[in-house]
Amino acid sequence: MSNKTRTHNLGFPRIGHRRELKAALENYWAGKDSETTLLAAAKTIRAQNWQLQKSLGVDLIPSNDFSLYDHVLDTCALVGAVPERFRREGTSVDLPTYFAMARGTRALAENDCCGRPATALEMTKWFDTNYHYLVPELRAGQNFSLGSSKPMDEYQEALALGVETMPVLLGPVSFLLLGKADPHGGKAFDRLSLLPALLQVYETVLQKLGALGARWVQFDEPALVLDLDPDQHAAFKSAYKKLRAAASSKLLLATYFGDLRDNLSTALELPVDAVHVDAVRAPHELDRVLQALPAGMQLSLGVVDGRNIWKSDFDVSLKLLRRAQYALGPERLWVSPSCSLLHVPLSLKHETKLDAELKGWLAFAEEKLGEVAVLAAQLGQSSDTDMLKENRATVAGRRGSKRIHDPAVQRRCQSVTADDLQRRHVFNQRWKQQQKRFGLPALPITTIGSFPQTQEVRAARARWKKGELSTAEYERFIEKKTADCVRWQEEAGLDVPVHGEFERNDMVEYFGEQLAGFAFTENGWVQSYGSRCVKPPVIYGDVSRSAPMTVRWTKFAQSLTDKPMKGMLTGPITILQWSFVRDDQPRNETARQIALAMRDEVLDLETAGIGIIQIDEPALREGLPLRRADWPSYLKWAVEAFRLAASGVRDETQIHTHMCYSEFSDIMEAIAALDADVISIETSRSNMELLRTFANFHYPNDIGPGVWDIHSPRVPSTEEMRQLILAAARVITFERLWVNPDCGLKTRQWKEAAPALQNMVAAARAVRAETTSYSQPAEG
Repeated sequence: MSNKTRTHNLGFPRIGHRRELKAALENYWAGKDSETTLLAAAKTIRAQNWQLQKSLGVDLIPSNDFSLYDHVLDTCALVGAVPERFRREGTSVDLPTYFAMARGTRALAENDCCGRPATALEMTKWFDTNYHYLVPELRAGQNFSLGSSKPMDEYQEALALGVETMPVLLGPVSFLLLGKADPHGGKAFDRLSLLPALLQVYETVLQKLGALGARWVQFDEPALVLDLDPDQHAAFKSAYKKLRAAASSKLLLATYFGDLRDNLSTALELPVDAVHVDAVRAPHELDRVLQALPAGMQLSLGVVDGRNIWKSDFDVSLKLLRRAQYALGPERLWVSPSCSLLHVPLSLKHETKLDAELKGWLAFAEEKLGEVAVLAAQLGQSSDTDMLKENRATVAGRRGSKRIHDPAVQRRCQSVTADDLQRRHVFNQRWKQQQKRFGLPALPITTIGSFPQTQEVRAARARWKKGELSTAEYERFIEKKTADCVRWQEEAGLDVPVHGEFERNDMVEYFGEQLAGFAFTENGWVQSYGSRCVKPPVIYGDVSRSAPMTVRWTKFAQSLTDKPMKGMLTGPITILQWSFVRDDQPRNETARQIALAMRDEVLDLETAGIGIIQIDEPALREGLPLRRADWPSYLKWAVEAFRLAASGVRDETQIHTHMCYSEFSDIMEAIAALDADVISIETSRSNMELLRTFANFHYPNDIGPGVWDIHSPRVPSTEEMRQLILAAARVITFERLWVNPDCGLKTRQWKEAAPALQNMVAAARAVRAETTSYSQPAEG
């Protein structure tokens, strides 16, 4: 065995240098390209990824980390975990079935075996990241079978290119814990009861990979950073005992996103050959890991941040690596990123407009692997290399840069008082004034905010940014689109219209472009889910607002209608979570700065006559720490940030918030503590399952459960949405219900949005006609 410290990568961005995967997927879904064309585009991206990593000196390169949509969905296909509504002949999961699980079906050609359109799998956030995964639907006594050869195919594909890879599999225990009982008729049961049947497929995969010559197989078990009970600990032990017996390859157990704490002994007792730990999130745990690591087991130490875009401080990383090297020797130590690089953009070489100082502070996926190689090489040196000296100068320059700190912002944060976090009166008193002001009917109908961003809208924005369209011409274009949208909503029968957000590129980027302390990339795209990519802003310094950001367009839209126009803002926690955040001060301090900027915007909207203001916080739940012991601290400052943004308004001004695609049941007290007058939430994919949580908790304010899954192209019928509204009315008091989609309509087409909204209005009106109970909330 070589005494060189090896380098290891856990996963690489899938989207391609120019988002080629997005274009290929959307052309395939639109019927413009064939399956063959789509698969060829995917193969090209994989080849580029492998060859790039090899050129950067990565010793252990992953395969099967690529996905056409989502790696958890890939695992569903691999083990044949296909819900009955998608089943076709045979055990192999073909591409139409795969995409049907991801997106649902709508046309006759896409229908299931029973001739019915099928809803997609539920979608939720991958641990505390901004990535979404498809939730496996599991049934008691479920059988599994090999439904895909993807891990084997991609291993052979890389080998044909001269690249030896380490196939990556989502571990069987994490897979089951990430799943849920089938909401379409399934009953609650112990998911781990399925482990023996599931392991039979994993054993087959290991045997096939071993027969192909795979030297290593990586099992990702991120569930090991969660709170686990004794049965779950036992499941890991029994699972890996069987996997070890089935494998001729060496096994790597990968954990990430946090520390192991009480799970450390379980992880290190498993019969694997190497373990990966996240030393960026949990540097304090290294000594415990080194003390407990069994003799002969290798350690992949994640010292380069796979979740953020800041250049590593080599001195900090080397301190950890040298401690590990001293304890283990170079041959048992691997240098790696903290987690898969899926969560960062691909390469800085595509950024031509960032100023040199800021760009010098950053590292994307390609640069991070370069850092891994430099750190591994530095471990073999007795003196500081030029690369280490250069890194020290960059880190020091960033720390001392005057562009980061604004004393006025810091003073304002320090002056916040408890009164700034409170509405003037309790909800029931506010509700009466709001009813008097707006006079809304039973089951008020609204949307979440955005309307379809058509190619025409995107093209006009691009031309304006290039200077091909004057600002006056662009604004006339946006005015027309806004007017058309408002008129359409009035004709369709919505009670609280929105302006459509045609001037906005992204719900976070739009605000960041108008706030101090933010910077933007040209091609810093990361995958959110499927073909959906986002370009997160970079928060590098203190945040403040110098002028109104949304008042011009919201006020214009309100002038077009007598109905109350809803002002649309993104909340401070979502702006924080969906940005690459500075790492030189606590996140709660950055959140407070953003909250104060948004408070100014809320008050300006109110002054402009906007009476309903929605402050979206879909990321509140995803920011929750992975361990319950850490929840109270986070929830305290997160709730305070929202209330700081929202609480300056008068009682008759109605504050809405919106949340989607997260599990909210554990944080109901915090959601109630936001004290929003109305909350709209995603519920259609889960068949209103979440509403039971709100009912059992006795959520005190108004609720808008989503009745249309906008992340699927299918158009639900009036009757389908009527049934969802009735289901909601069975668990939530009728007079507290609003009717709305699950989320904004930006990603949908008008041909989908228009009929779905018309069906939604018809459904709400039908339920109104059936129900006469409508009164104010009970006192209390």
